[in-house]
Amino acid sequence: QVHLVESGGGLVQAGGSLRLSCPASGHTFRISAMGWFRQAPGKGREFVAAIRWNYGSTYYADSVKGRFTISKDSAKNTVYLQMNSLKPEDTALYYCAAALSYQTDYTGPGKYDQWGQGTQVTVSS
Repeated sequence: QVHLVESGGGLVQAGGSLRLSCPASGHTFRISAMGWFRQAPGKGREFVAAIRWNYGSTYYADSVKGRFTISKDSAKNTVYLQMNSLKPEDTALYYCAAALSYQTDYTGPGKYDQWGQGTQVTVSS
């Protein structure tokens, strides 16, 4: 099992920035990739970004490319999501997730085995 706890959410004005953090604990040696997803009220869980744990390859949803950056600190078993130029449509509950087996694609929520409890991001216009 891998335990994830997100932090860093909050209320920010449009155009502002936030940095989300997600340290992993437990059987972290099993992590193949970590990702960020978000869910707005009344909508499904949406892929935001992912990073392969060993190689550092990154993947982004088109809606956040050029504004968000996913990164990791392997020594701390922590993944980050730097969010710049935030827009009101970025408002959602943001979840961190860990995939514990190799996948060819990490953009679907079904590829992940463990999830955090979420951190709220609210962007005011």
